[in-house]
Amino acid sequence: MKNLLWLQGLSCSGNSQSFLCSEEPFISDFFEKVNLLWHPEISYDTDLMELLRNAFENKIKIDFLIIEGSITKDKRFHRIGKYSIKYTINKLKHKVDYIIAVGNCAVHGNYPALYSKNPDVTGVQYGLNGEKGLLPKKFKTKSGYPVINITGCPVHPEWITKTVLSLVYGFPLKLDSLNRPKELYMYLSHDGCIRNEYFEWKVESEEFGTKEGCLFYNLGCRGPLTHAPCNKILWNGKSSKTRAGMPCIGCTEFNFPLRENYFKTEKNMGIPEEVPLGVTKRAYIMVTGMAKTFKNERLVKKLEETD
Repeated sequence: MKNLLWLQGLSCSGNSQSFLCSEEPFISDFFEKVNLLWHPEISYDTDLMELLRNAFENKIKIDFLIIEGSITKDKRFHRIGKYSIKYTINKLKHKVDYIIAVGNCAVHGNYPALYSKNPDVTGVQYGLNGEKGLLPKKFKTKSGYPVINITGCPVHPEWITKTVLSLVYGFPLKLDSLNRPKELYMYLSHDGCIRNEYFEWKVESEEFGTKEGCLFYNLGCRGPLTHAPCNKILWNGKSSKTRAGMPCIGCTEFNFPLRENYFKTEKNMGIPEEVPLGVTKRAYIMVTGMAKTFKNERLVKKLEETD
């Protein structure tokens, strides 16, 4: 059975909380397939310092090293016993088969990097907006993989379990240019959104929480620009932000959290400054004009009023 060690850097623990709520599979079932060496939220009887010393001395094999939280060498901000998270990763990086960065803080530094304004605070292999992280971008673990990045704030628990179990069962992972599993991040958050018909006919919502209307043009929804399967793998098996009337805020992309207003679509002469991926502004203007010319009467009504 493969061994998994989960360590935290600078973190709100949101990814741990999400992970522990996993339902497909349940956490108890997941840990029947993978041996948990230590997790900061649920490991009470394990001496982490002794475990790390044994790992440093190759007395314990670590197959999966999962990192949650931003990386720093400054022990005033964070430490694991007497070690900094940066020191710990550097000691383990050549001993493990896979390093998986879970959540934006571990992937590219996220809010701790943004607000500390300290270049020492980064992600494992990237910094903000794809800048330099702790490990060189060409770094690879013993398995030949680079750091596997699972972006999100927080990530869906199934994104973690599916990634780990794919590797446990020997299925190779295809990674995108940012080292994210393509099986998850080849989709857009827009894919599977139940508001897509409104998007196609350019029927826009003016307020949050409504069942009708697209959230892209007025309310800042990043669904058409964000790589994430949020409307394919539903949260709690039931919903997503856009299904609840909340715009996608693009939390899986490397430019998160650099935007200032998450709930406003910036426009220039009525045209969104950023149009859906793969579409030119000229094409967007033409399609929008056609859709509004041939208005769909059904979509301008409340859903409860339609037959």
